[in-house]
Amino acid sequence: MEELEAYESSEILELAVAEGYEGLRLDQYLAGQLDYSRSLIQDWIKGGRVMLDFRQVKASSKVKPGQQVLIEVPPLTPADPLPDDSIPLNVVYEDEHILVINKQRGLVVHPGIGNPDGTLVNALLAHAADWAGIRGVLKPGIVHRLDKNTSGLMVCAKHDQACVGLQNQFRDREVHKVYRALVWGVPHPKRGRIHQPIARNPRDRIKMAVVAGGKTAISDYDVLEELGSNHALVEILLHTGRTHQIRVHLAWLGYPIVADTLYGRPRQTYGLSGQALHCCRLGFAHPVGGKPMEFEAEPPEDFQNAQRAMKS
Repeated sequence: MEELEAYESSEILELAVAEGYEGLRLDQYLAGQLDYSRSLIQDWIKGGRVMLDFRQVKASSKVKPGQQVLIEVPPLTPADPLPDDSIPLNVVYEDEHILVINKQRGLVVHPGIGNPDGTLVNALLAHAADWAGIRGVLKPGIVHRLDKNTSGLMVCAKHDQACVGLQNQFRDREVHKVYRALVWGVPHPKRGRIHQPIARNPRDRIKMAVVAGGKTAISDYDVLEELGSNHALVEILLHTGRTHQIRVHLAWLGYPIVADTLYGRPRQTYGLSGQALHCCRLGFAHPVGGKPMEFEAEPPEDFQNAQRAMKS
């Protein structure tokens, strides 16, 4: 215990292996008992923070009923981004595990080069005090992204277990993601599937493009409304989540999104400050408990104003 007691600011957890778990790997057993991911628990085991019957062991060690497990849970490492409560945040749903927001256009998700602050992460850190950390770092679990100028629904994880649960659903394509876009022209046919691979544009590294040999990308589209002869309101169901996928696919099809300065045409923007693309529905299973959840959010006001202007 001397080694564990040296960590005065850490939390010490003690578990007794129950019946029915004999032969299970130690890391697998702990991942099923605690609100932490298996990979983080493996890090703790490698770092000597887990003891089985007062001995340091490997992650692959098999447990037996009655054995005592001591876990030294280190304090969270502070996140680099600072909380910023001046950034508006439209919260659609929140509990102790997840938070769903309706992101506004113009908000960058992650701090990075050119955007060290003023991001969604800064806003989230200021909004809630119950972030339990991701892989030992005090930060929200961002499991998917929306481009800076794309608005709509996003889900974030508050702790490691929720983060892994959501990541697995995105990886296995179990998340229902539906977008709406205003496009130039009226797609024909009015309903279809775009199954074209996407990769970095070989001639312009800032852009993505339909490239032979790229990653599989699948988008279903449906024309909801013709807006005069020059535009349409289109709904898109994503089956994959490649970078800029909808913007690239619609531009490849010949119907770029209105006000998309990267993949669109230098034409009238109808007062939009960025591409007319909005995630209007998001469905998934709650990462803790598995309850089916679905959320909806109407496009922002400038999107709706542009839609009305296109009819006239």
